[in-house]
Amino acid sequence: MKGFQLYKAAGKLTGERGLITGGDSGIGRTVAILFAMEGARIAITHLDTEQADAEHTCQQVEKNGGECILWPVDLQTAGACQAVVKKAVDRFGGLDVLVNNVAYMAEQRDLLDITEEQWARTLRINIGSYLFTTQAAVASMDNGGSIINTTSIDAYEGAGKHVDYAASKGAVISLTRALSHQLVIRVNAVAAGHVWTPVIASSLSEESQRTLTSTVPMGRLGQPSGIATIFVFLASSDSSYMTGQTLHPNGGIPVSS
Repeated sequence: MKGFQLYKAAGKLTGERGLITGGDSGIGRTVAILFAMEGARIAITHLDTEQADAEHTCQQVEKNGGECILWPVDLQTAGACQAVVKKAVDRFGGLDVLVNNVAYMAEQRDLLDITEEQWARTLRINIGSYLFTTQAAVASMDNGGSIINTTSIDAYEGAGKHVDYAASKGAVISLTRALSHQLVIRVNAVAAGHVWTPVIASSLSEESQRTLTSTVPMGRLGQPSGIATIFVFLASSDSSYMTGQTLHPNGGIPVSS
């Protein structure tokens, strides 16, 4: 989490209550830490298999003065999404910020290798959970607050080895715009560019990392801390006149919104 130690908090989320799905690692972890530094209480969902990562995130949140609750859950069904929102509302007495961040991605080198089950799983997690957690949360947000959906530069550039993932992230952008027309709550999205995470470090060769970096005008991959500050902005009153928008922290890669 290089960089978050230099972050200067300003109490922008003091007293706010947040739920972050998929908050155990990567961008989700850093969002949780910055939210805590800004004064929010945080509930995080994660898979059973990510318990160790989730506990580390919670320790970092508490180290930075925040309250952190962990719930292991697989958000592939509406019932699971509804249950986790209810737990957060019961614990905090309501919700002010919902961050839909959970995601599933499986690499397939050939389009024909994408199975019906993989396609369905990708959509259930990457777009279905966003809809169903939002449905469950809005009644507790008192016509205020903020919903932030995590999408990806892959929605704009495409991703030949992740066709279903890229398609699902495009759907997140459309869902964000549609919800913004219906809800009084602000609904925005963050389309992160290529971010340095453990997945990049472990799955790409040094040559592949250099190739990926060469596509970024700023000449480097992003850090989760540089993405998480955008979430703080969208969660806070600083973005009070913004809804239905997708922000692009991507190092200068041109996209068409």
